[in-house]
Amino acid sequence: MLLRSFCVAVLSASSLCAQFTIEQALSSAFPWEIASAPKANRVAWVTSWNGPWNIWVAEGPSFQGRQITGYTADDGQEISQLAWSDDGRRLLFVRGGSPNRSGEVPNPTSSPRGADQSVWVIDAAGGEPRKLGEGVDPRFSPDGSRAVWLKSGAVWSVELEGEAKPAILFKARGSASDLAFSPDGSRLAFSSSRTDHAFIGVYDFASKDIAWLDPSTDRDSLPAWSPDGKSIAFLRVPSERPAIPFGARRTATPWSLRIADVRGGEAREVFKAAVGRGSVFQPVFNGPSLIWTQTGDLVFPWERTGWKLLYAVPAAGGAARVLTPGSFEVEYVEPEPGGTSLLVSSNQDDIDRRHLWRVPVASGAPARLTAGKGIEWAPAVLGNGVIALLRSDASQPACAAVRLPSGEFKDLAPSTIPADFPTKGLIEPQPVKFAATDGLEIPAQIFLPRDLKPGEKRPAVIFFHGGSRRQMLLGWHPMYYYHNAYAFNQYLASRGYIVLSVNYRSGVGYGMEFREALDYGATGASEYQDVAGAGLYLRNRADVDPKRIGLWGGSYGGYLTALGLARASHLFAAGVDFHGVHEWVRDIQDTRPGAVQMKEDVQRRAWESSPMSSVDSWRSPVLLIHGDDDRNVAFNQTVQLADELRKRKVEFEELIFPDEVHDFLLQKNWLRAYRAAASFLDRKLK
Repeated sequence: MLLRSFCVAVLSASSLCAQFTIEQALSSAFPWEIASAPKANRVAWVTSWNGPWNIWVAEGPSFQGRQITGYTADDGQEISQLAWSDDGRRLLFVRGGSPNRSGEVPNPTSSPRGADQSVWVIDAAGGEPRKLGEGVDPRFSPDGSRAVWLKSGAVWSVELEGEAKPAILFKARGSASDLAFSPDGSRLAFSSSRTDHAFIGVYDFASKDIAWLDPSTDRDSLPAWSPDGKSIAFLRVPSERPAIPFGARRTATPWSLRIADVRGGEAREVFKAAVGRGSVFQPVFNGPSLIWTQTGDLVFPWERTGWKLLYAVPAAGGAARVLTPGSFEVEYVEPEPGGTSLLVSSNQDDIDRRHLWRVPVASGAPARLTAGKGIEWAPAVLGNGVIALLRSDASQPACAAVRLPSGEFKDLAPSTIPADFPTKGLIEPQPVKFAATDGLEIPAQIFLPRDLKPGEKRPAVIFFHGGSRRQMLLGWHPMYYYHNAYAFNQYLASRGYIVLSVNYRSGVGYGMEFREALDYGATGASEYQDVAGAGLYLRNRADVDPKRIGLWGGSYGGYLTALGLARASHLFAAGVDFHGVHEWVRDIQDTRPGAVQMKEDVQRRAWESSPMSSVDSWRSPVLLIHGDDDRNVAFNQTVQLADELRKRKVEFEELIFPDEVHDFLLQKNWLRAYRAAASFLDRKLK
């Protein structure tokens, strides 16, 4: 009783007794992806739940979720790339992460047995999955008798009935991708990358020949079959290399859409992007970026207005027409049966959330399917007007669900949100805007502690997401990494911190010009003006203690955290840097033989945009967190920074995960990292 009274007293004073634990905040199952069977009222999705990754399935009309794989270990072997057979009897999936440049597959537990990345098949009814072979990107043939996939850029195949063994389907130069069966299954289209150009190839199963469609010096990709199987549409992007990665690219030589006859190979251009805005092709985040519909139209994304919208052009030729007019971004696209309409997830009319819309192709305006304070994404089409999807809101974490014809939601596996999940203890973040130091208006979200009293000044933490092509939302995030980051921001708020989550320039969701911000990243670090502006915004709030403002972020957010500490230790008292970029030149310089090297002035600009160039003015303590098998940001970035901080006697702490990758694969490592981060911020800011 005395202990309880003590905790209540301390909580009311400064929220030092957390209302929930970080373990509770990360205790729900995260749905990784969702897929519907083309000709069955059945849906499957992947979950990561307290470590193990598994596949769940639900069928109509009851839609009661059930787990069909039985993995139990927190071993970091993720599951992805679900693919249904047409009849909904079987599923293909990939287990294991992608290899690094040395060909090493992630093995975060340091298992002496090693690990691999392989294609598996399993019956929807359950049972033991069968390993087909190492590889990724699996596909069923239309009749379900064959599976194809990619391994080291080659196409592999196996007949699923009988005792046939997997084998390379054909030998060809280049690295294959974009596998697409013809409607009758007699041919397989693919894109063949040849380093500085790419072709569209078509393999004929009967003749065992390959035909190359309209080859050129450009990069061809995204083959899309016509409904009659006689032609293929594809994207052509001129072969020109950006001056430097992580720099604004608003214009380019315009891309085009072409259609080629499969038998004769003759090709014609049916659409070409205009010069200027929209001349750089930007695919949708998830779903096909080129669709040949039953209406005879080609559907594709285009940023002609500065926003990523969907357009259609007749396959016979003609003017492009916008299908989703407005100022917003289309993220997810799923064609509906019959090919006359699309399901779309976008931030139309709600820029900091995602909602579903039905978009007719031939004519008519988009129809809203969901609204309110929820977030809905990854629509998958089922029968009888039912739509499968993933959804969340400010307090309910991501879950798999169906939207019934009545408009109501039915969660498919409510048991994957534990009874002690802290739903009632979570805070609804509020949208705010502040001025960067150059005057640009920056969107953000603020988490205010429940027990904040008038006149009270609290410590504050600023969060920067990674990417930078990301956007934090007003609720649990659709991506695993940022779902966890949202949980940690909620946890910090429960501990008494005011948390500001910044959607800085060069992120998505706010249009092309915001994303392609001038002088961003390695070309000038213009986002630093957002970092400093966020600090000044908090410093001027009546509820923030200006001497106790900290930073945290991962990947690109780690870069901005380090940049803020290096350039403005007078403003920021401490920071937590998860696997950040600290020196741009080393990160983006291409050292491969024959590669175009960075010019001296470009290198100088990249160096000046790096936290390392300002390390002499770094004074504030920092916690460095990194896995040494990181495939996104080289571990040496943290090694180098630690060495320079040590030389300058700047206080830093380390949490290093042997054999762990960028987006931590082990649940226990997420927990260790967030516990360490909270402890560090408490010691430095409280």
